[in-house]
Amino acid sequence: MLKIPRSPIQEMHNYSSRISAVSAISHQKYKNKLKPGVSRAMHLFIAPFIWTAVGTLLMVRGLGWIGFSMTCWVLLGAVFVGTIKSLTILDRSAKKTLQRIMGLNDNTCIGAVYPWRTWLLVILMMASGITLRSLTEPGLFIGTVYFAVGWGLLLSSRHGWAQWLQRGHTSYKGYKD
Repeated sequence: MLKIPRSPIQEMHNYSSRISAVSAISHQKYKNKLKPGVSRAMHLFIAPFIWTAVGTLLMVRGLGWIGFSMTCWVLLGAVFVGTIKSLTILDRSAKKTLQRIMGLNDNTCIGAVYPWRTWLLVILMMASGITLRSLTEPGLFIGTVYFAVGWGLLLSSRHGWAQWLQRGHTSYKGYKD
């Protein structure tokens, strides 16, 4: 069989194709090493953990700003407002997040615990808190708002903890409440 010699351009193209293939494989391995992928069970743990941690932090900061002079009545009001927020807004958000997590595959990025819109809302809420504290001295009003929001987050995290305890280590595909 007659072998037709390849031109230098064909040889260079062949060599370039092999390097590109190796480079793509290396890039994928490098990307997988850097990607903080976790299991669905870990996502089910992280979601309520964040709400619990942030809720507790907000409640402690709020309590510090409220002080201990009129604490009982102010705290009752904050708990009432936080409970209403939890039952009307945050519970729905928590359940939606849990449904989303149950649809994730294992080794999904840890940041996917919440959708990007939720992360934008977190940034907006943090900026609002910073702005509110810079406009006025933290005291009774800001402390009450912080305590109410913290209590709402803490109360709504119960859905995530229940889901994690029930299905965190199984391959269940749906969430029902």
